[in-house]
Amino acid sequence: MLLWRSRVPTLPFSFSVKTFVEHFPVSKPITFRSQTHKICSKLESIISVEGSPHFKNLNSRQKEQIHLYVDALLDWNQKMNLTAVKDATEIMGRHIEDSLAIMPPMKSCYISHCKKACDKLSLVDVGSGQGLPGLVLAIAFPGWEVTLLESMNKRCVFLEHVVDLTGLSNVQVVRGRAEDLGQNFSFREQYDIAVARAVAEMRILAEYCLPLVRVGGLFVAAKGHDPQLEVRNAERAIQLMGASVLQLCSVESHSPYGQRTAVVCFKDRPTPRRYPRDPGTPAKEPL
Repeated sequence: MLLWRSRVPTLPFSFSVKTFVEHFPVSKPITFRSQTHKICSKLESIISVEGSPHFKNLNSRQKEQIHLYVDALLDWNQKMNLTAVKDATEIMGRHIEDSLAIMPPMKSCYISHCKKACDKLSLVDVGSGQGLPGLVLAIAFPGWEVTLLESMNKRCVFLEHVVDLTGLSNVQVVRGRAEDLGQNFSFREQYDIAVARAVAEMRILAEYCLPLVRVGGLFVAAKGHDPQLEVRNAERAIQLMGASVLQLCSVESHSPYGQRTAVVCFKDRPTPRRYPRDPGTPAKEPL
């Protein structure tokens, strides 16, 4: 877009077109190059996400549900702090794509190590927050029974709103702490898979999540590009919970925010009854 500022001079009676053009006082055009560049970058981001195989494999209804969720997240984020990301394209790139990207390694590990089909299973998203990755997984796998575990009431209200808005019938929102539910027999060792994203380091996550996983199930932590040291430091905690590190999977995320890793743990024995410890203790005194 160009904006021109001009002032018409007083001209003599006779003049040539060349002379007029040479002397016509025009300011330099004002361009919005930087703004245009930013807009193009955002468009490239959203096109990349919606063109990714993870998103393309969703049907039209599922894609509509994703967009309804993103719109609701932006709307509610004006009233409460749900995410630091304020733009729909960034949410699609940073949050939705990352959530979708953990699906292939999670399904592959479940089929190969749990020896079961994964068309129907139970999953708990620990510390669900704004619903990531649990809500996205519930949309992608309508045959799964998904529990969104969140301790903050206002976030639970938002999650329930999105469940109603998107028409999801396979999602349960539970307000509570993982330490309490891990000692509750209605939840303890009841889930095929527990997932967590952007909640805590692996030592703490192991005590939050693994008591909720059945023997023969998986715990999947969505991490950044280089979690090897964090995982090594958590090996003792993971073993105490009755599990072992199965695989570190580099996920094929088309997010512009770099490589992601899915840390997959397999639970082969029950979690000792003393775990998880009292609320707050795992974070204050990691194993």
